[in-house]
Amino acid sequence: MKRTAALLPLTALIACAPALADQALATSKNCMACHAVDKKLVGPAYKDVAAKYAGQKDAADKLATKILKGGSGVWGPVPMPANTQVTEAEARKLAAWVLSIK
Repeated sequence: MKRTAALLPLTALIACAPALADQALATSKNCMACHAVDKKLVGPAYKDVAAKYAGQKDAADKLATKILKGGSGVWGPVPMPANTQVTEAEARKLAAWVLSIK
């Protein structure tokens, strides 16, 4: 029983690691300059993006494309510029992370 209890914090840390790593990627690519997880800044909160695209089969592809090429009109008049610092693989990782936020 003691062994199981000792492993719980480690298990929780491992379960959170991918989410933290993706937020770290978002921070390193300057995404967090305009977005936050839970509140609107210049752009929408990531939780709002996840809610808007929930259940859409092609949502990850749509978001990855927007990250790479930018976009406008979906969240108001302020356009999102293309993020030239992000590779296609990173854009897909970021899109999956955003869609996982509740």
